[in-house]
Amino acid sequence: MEKDCLFCKIESGEIPVDKVYEDDDLFVIKDITPQSPVHLLIIPKKHISTLLELKEEEKDLIGSIFMVANSMAKENGIDKDGFRVVANCNRGAGQSVFHIHFHLLGGREMGWPPG
Repeated sequence: MEKDCLFCKIESGEIPVDKVYEDDDLFVIKDITPQSPVHLLIIPKKHISTLLELKEEEKDLIGSIFMVANSMAKENGIDKDGFRVVANCNRGAGQSVFHIHFHLLGGREMGWPPG
């Protein structure tokens, strides 16, 4: 846990939030500034600052993230029309919280290329 990390504080319970899903390795919350009708954040409990810091031993964790994304898409009714999973890496790509997390977006038409 990083003492100044927003997501570590949420995971530890220091900052209370309503988690829509939780297991031993990750949790899911609603984004506080949603960019689509469904906008969830899938967050590993283990603090990893950026995607560039992922190690070989996190392969199973990354697989779990995408399995949870599929489950959340179905649960939120966005599986049929489509959804997007986004991970930003570093400031230039829009990462504002330096604890890896994945945005699950859906419920509206998505443009390409993304902003």
